[in-house]
Amino acid sequence: MSKKKIKEIFIGSNNKGKLKEIADLLPKSLKIYSNLDFKIQSPVETGTTFEQNSLLKAKYFSKKTNKICMSDDSGIEIDILDKAPGVYSADWSGKKRNFNLAIRKVYREIFKKDKNWKKKKITARFICVLTIFWPSGKFITQTGKIEGRISYSKRGKNGFGYDPIFIPKRKRLTFGEMEPEKKYRIDHRSDAFKKIKRFF
Repeated sequence: MSKKKIKEIFIGSNNKGKLKEIADLLPKSLKIYSNLDFKIQSPVETGTTFEQNSLLKAKYFSKKTNKICMSDDSGIEIDILDKAPGVYSADWSGKKRNFNLAIRKVYREIFKKDKNWKKKKITARFICVLTIFWPSGKFITQTGKIEGRISYSKRGKNGFGYDPIFIPKRKRLTFGEMEPEKKYRIDHRSDAFKKIKRFF
């Protein structure tokens, strides 16, 4: 693996919320490129695991740009739903990526499993797999997780995706209610990044 510190990187994502979160984790001295500069369509995510999709995206964008690329694949696993939506978390939001639809679907599916679910603790976790891919073909992949539970209603306007319905363990606020700086310190993306930050 390359011992040289990374000085510039392409963030391989067309998700603006994800782009911002990854950019905020990276050192301020780093030159960051993204699809705001290149306008590359995202690849079809054919993987059945977070690891496969994270690597697929990082490799694809690195080959397109000839730059070192970082990509993330992440999602939420809900235990009562047999860990769904999992790797298909984005798909639940439809083609237009409307996460209000996805959240409604989560509540609908949980209700189908247990009509009294609001009297119970519905355990869940966010998972993030980050991959750095070098044009030489070398890559590194790391996984971050945060355990928590599903909120009985949608709360908060911060974050994106499923953030308004996820309450991290030992916290009362959803990710959607937390200030971004507080969320970044504890979330799944930050957990994964801690394991690869030595490259920067």
